[in-house]
Amino acid sequence: MTSMSPNVLDAARSFTHALHEHWKLFLAQGIVMVILGIVAIAAPGWASVAVDIYVGWIFLLSGLVGIVAMFSAGNFSSFLWTFVTALLSLAVGALLLWRPEEGTISLTMVLTAFFIFEGVFQTAASFSYRDVIPSSWGWMLASGLADLVLAGIVIYAWPDSAVWTLGLVVGVNLITSGIAVTMMAVAGRDIR
Repeated sequence: MTSMSPNVLDAARSFTHALHEHWKLFLAQGIVMVILGIVAIAAPGWASVAVDIYVGWIFLLSGLVGIVAMFSAGNFSSFLWTFVTALLSLAVGALLLWRPEEGTISLTMVLTAFFIFEGVFQTAASFSYRDVIPSSWGWMLASGLADLVLAGIVIYAWPDSAVWTLGLVVGVNLITSGIAVTMMAVAGRDIR
């Protein structure tokens, strides 16, 4: 008998139902992630610049939308913080797009922090899902631990490898996360 509360059991049932119903979508997501990861590892310098450009566009578009939203609201003084944030997003986006090689260094630092957070979260979540998807929770644990190892490698090799580390780390993360999603999808197919 489990000692889970009714809310946790309901969430687990909802999760397993959704996983079983949509396992093919999760499988496709996992396979695409693995393929993109292999491409990033094969060309880590290119992948680093591609990530920088992608993030630059996100900041640039976010800033533009923020400015449009602020001026559409019509009350400038109430939305001054939105305006300042939008201008900052525009500036960061423009800098990342204008100087992508230099941007990879700062993005590598941000990505390292992300991998630490994601690694801790995935590791903890894997233990929560141990009873729900017993055949594949270990893959989620492995993915979380891989994120923590990758963060450690980036910190250890800093700053010499910052230019190619971003692409390599993103590639390895895509592969491990893709395998975890794929294995979860395979487990979801068999859930009754």
